Amino acid sequence: MREPAAAAFVGRRRELRELRADIDRAGLDTLSGRKAPRARVLLVAGRPGSGRTSLAEALVRETADEYPDGVLRARLTDPDGTRVPAERTARTLLDTLGVPAPPGAHEDELAEILRDALAERRALLLLDDAADAEQVEPLLPDTPDCLVVAVSKGPLTGIPDVRPCTLGGLDKEAAVKLLARAAGPVRITVDPRSAEALVEHCQGHPAALVLAGGWLAVRPKAAVADLAKRLHDLPGDEPVLARVFRHTYATLAGTPARMLRLLSLAPAAHIDPHTASALAGCSVPAAHDTLDDFVALGLVRPVESPLPQYEVPGCLVPLLRRLTETEDRPAELQLARARMLERTVRLLQSCRAVTEPDSPAARKLLAGLPGALRFPDPAAAAEWLRIRQPALLAAARLAVADGELDTLARRLMAALTRALVAHRGQQAAAPELYSVHQLVLGVAERRRLPREEAAALLNLADLDARTGRTRDALARYRAALAAGRLADDPYAVGRAMESVAGAYQELEDWSRASDWYGRALAHRLARDERLDAARLHGRLATVHTYAGRYGEALRNWSSAVTGHRRNGDVAGHARALSELARVQEYAGRPEESLRTCQEAVELARHADDVRLQAALQLRLADTLDRLGDPTAARLHRNAAERMLKAGPQETAGLETNGGAGSSAYEIRSTSSED
Repeated sequence: MREPAAAAFVGRRRELRELRADIDRAGLDTLSGRKAPRARVLLVAGRPGSGRTSLAEALVRETADEYPDGVLRARLTDPDGTRVPAERTARTLLDTLGVPAPPGAHEDELAEILRDALAERRALLLLDDAADAEQVEPLLPDTPDCLVVAVSKGPLTGIPDVRPCTLGGLDKEAAVKLLARAAGPVRITVDPRSAEALVEHCQGHPAALVLAGGWLAVRPKAAVADLAKRLHDLPGDEPVLARVFRHTYATLAGTPARMLRLLSLAPAAHIDPHTASALAGCSVPAAHDTLDDFVALGLVRPVESPLPQYEVPGCLVPLLRRLTETEDRPAELQLARARMLERTVRLLQSCRAVTEPDSPAARKLLAGLPGALRFPDPAAAAEWLRIRQPALLAAARLAVADGELDTLARRLMAALTRALVAHRGQQAAAPELYSVHQLVLGVAERRRLPREEAAALLNLADLDARTGRTRDALARYRAALAAGRLADDPYAVGRAMESVAGAYQELEDWSRASDWYGRALAHRLARDERLDAARLHGRLATVHTYAGRYGEALRNWSSAVTGHRRNGDVAGHARALSELARVQEYAGRPEESLRTCQEAVELARHADDVRLQAALQLRLADTLDRLGDPTAARLHRNAAERMLKAGPQETAGLETNGGAGSSAYEIRSTSSED
């Protein structure tokens, strides 16, 4: 079992004291008499493998109690050296805070949301593997109550008042202690001179010492002096970490050596037994055992998680990639990637199918999967999806970036979308779905697939519209219309036309909205799509109502009423009559409005729509008040209140016993006669 991080950390006591002292050091603003406007930034600088992250984590453990609002962690560079976009980093930090971020928001907007969220908090941010100051600066809280600990290769030029704590090798005592932790203390104690020679050969480099100790740990009979001599005799003048890694790798058998090399293909270096199994083409249990062997050797690290998960240390990823370039043919690497992505697709399909136990298609899919790819229940599938989500999104990005696996990439993104929606719902998964739709769009444009391009644009535009970016949504809806026409996809064309109209309606451009709803209506009528045509008559009528064109609104609501009646849609018929009555009243036709509203009440009763019945009763009451009949109005209000208080099964009795079932127009006429 892996040692706790606090127990595994050795040495660096001087550096740790300096960092602690730097937290309270007076900055330039304080010396000038001004309060520091931003959070203090501490920088731990060093090459990958120098123990820079371990030192930063040790500092975080020592100071965490001073920051009651918690520790936020984010990695700013992927293990393959790719910079993580600021938008993704800000979302990671906001997720940790539990602060919702709108899908599709730009990095500046997200950075502002993050700063606002931290303004009243006392939190500690650990930003690991920062490439430069441009990555760190947008994430800095605008409050001196927060602390930022950044880890980087070198200075963060551009952020004022930051003194780097630069790391070299460990001192001899700490290096020997780290070696003993990895290899076991007995051999180090009985042969201290050889241990010191080995430490000297490793130049106190922490990652090299971990590898050397791991090699000794799995070979209880090997002497420390033997390893020191082996390393000394290795040819070449490469860096010490590369030399020790090359020695460890050379002692692996063929199959484990191949699996280790292929781990460099894992998305964001996040590995589980399924990923390793697919890459190497072996069974899941065998992959699990091999990964545990790699942990003992110091080649991978276990990740604290309810599921077995591992990560390749960032300092080893370039070395593994170099090996794949020299020892594996490009076709073999591409096949390994394809196997990994195919396994991911099948796991996602299983993850979704388990949520649909009554679906014959889902049962058939699950029956065709091996046991290792099935989830025992929806809760287990949801937990897997939650834990593996960063790796799954990274896999989608990797598949799209590859450029030669677009068919698999499209299947992967479709399966990921369905799994996210099945377990989290459209709204909760919106930020992740936005990222996936952007990837789909990229593949569709690259492969010239206008049908998929239209679908991706529509999905992105819908999310833009929901978050108030109406003009962005409008541009995408129009682009989707062009793609739909190019693909000769009538569904996409009709959907895009309606959406363009809806965007103009949201912008209160009534003329363009009515024009585009008219185009969408003509499209539906030409295809004899009567249900959609009736619905669009209603939308067109609504726009005319907003614009004050009551004559046009009445004509379109009348057409909607006729369409719903012919389609046999009782509920739609009732709602259309309800809106027709509203516009009749706006147009100064109260008597017509009363008759239409009463007809709508009868239809709503047949449709068992209690809420609509109640709303109509209230509308009748308002109209009767305006016509000077408060007694009849009170009857309808009382009926509405009883409907809203009662359950659906009790509504029929209320309608007949409470007086609400009598004709409003009859009540009005009787009252007038009196």
